[in-house]
Amino acid sequence: MPPRISAFPKCYLDDIAGKRTMTVFDWIEMARDLPADGLEMYDGFFVSLDNDYVDSVGTAISGAGFAMPMLCCSPDFTNPSKDGRQRSLERQIEMIRVCKRLGGAGSVCRVLSGQRYPEVSRQQGIEWVVECINELLPVAQEEDVILGLENHYKDGFWKYPEFAQKQDVFLELLNAIENRTHFGVQYDPSNAVVAGDDPVDLLRHVADRVVSMHASDRYLVEGATLEDLKAHEGSEGYADILKHGVTGQGLNDYPAIFSILAEHNYDGWISIEDGMNGMEEMVESLHFLHNMVKRYFPA
Repeated sequence: MPPRISAFPKCYLDDIAGKRTMTVFDWIEMARDLPADGLEMYDGFFVSLDNDYVDSVGTAISGAGFAMPMLCCSPDFTNPSKDGRQRSLERQIEMIRVCKRLGGAGSVCRVLSGQRYPEVSRQQGIEWVVECINELLPVAQEEDVILGLENHYKDGFWKYPEFAQKQDVFLELLNAIENRTHFGVQYDPSNAVVAGDDPVDLLRHVADRVVSMHASDRYLVEGATLEDLKAHEGSEGYADILKHGVTGQGLNDYPAIFSILAEHNYDGWISIEDGMNGMEEMVESLHFLHNMVKRYFPA
């Protein structure tokens, strides 16, 4: 089966999960006419984890004609506080079960390593994250949910960037966890660009472990550099100099990316992160992805 396309409302993330001026139900209704097969969710969208509420979200998703392929979560497994790490672990366990309830067997629940706290060494961070993910794996196996480790930049509500943002740290962490049934890679080429890495080179290293993918194109505003982006570290949220654009019109080499995915018979979901400049751009990005799937995964 060729990859299927889903949508994530990056443009409304703060409205739904931060300011609460929109609900997840508002977004589902807005998305009805999008040329997508699924709607990706974010744990901050939910105002309750009660089964009745979660089921009402699932009913709204399916009623609009979509599947729920991935639930994005942002555990902070590098938190210097043991209690903080434990809270993240318990929350992630809850979200694995929510993911199964919304998406069914085989759905992907994203995990992150945590924030890049200045006082946490690379070795210590790796140890903590591996320990936490290994505690999650029996739950993922029980629920038949796949944990997808993302090469992330920064959760929109975090102070510090992702601990495993850089390719070398990400690969070290990935290779420390052998499970290939319920653990893999949530690949995001744009995040590799922001990290100063080559997204195509990263994909070549992890292609056989990719279980889901985000597709966007990011760029820095004119005159800005990656050094300017680093200067933003320690401030909550995303830097203003980091922008999204129509997928396929930015820095990512999508022909090379799709060629590698096709070589490895990728059959997971590709989720668009877009709409920052209007829903029209999200539609344009979705059409681009459908055309790429047709080109590289012919029926």
